[in-house]
Amino acid sequence: MRPIAILAACAGLAVMSLPLVANAQATGQTTTQSDAKTIWEKFKGSWNQTKGAVKEQWGKLTDDDLFAIEGRRDQLVGKIQARYGITKEEAEAQVGTWEQRRFRDM
Repeated sequence: MRPIAILAACAGLAVMSLPLVANAQATGQTTTQSDAKTIWEKFKGSWNQTKGAVKEQWGKLTDDDLFAIEGRRDQLVGKIQARYGITKEEAEAQVGTWEQRRFRDM
């Protein structure tokens, strides 16, 4: 039973990193998980400004949603998934594309 749990955890991590890899290949840039962490540390530090950009991109998110997210990527993905009725993978892909565009503008 334990090998199955380990395999499931590895598969989950692989699926979570797909949007970053796919986006990096599409744009010709390489993005590592440490790069993504750095990006989100910057977003968290300027969350009040970032909230406006998030609201522009995903207008269905409420002010309460943005308050709950508090600059946490996983929370943003979850709220987008819930509000738009899409899969986690689709939400991850949208956030990955958005963060790459947004980070270039920083």
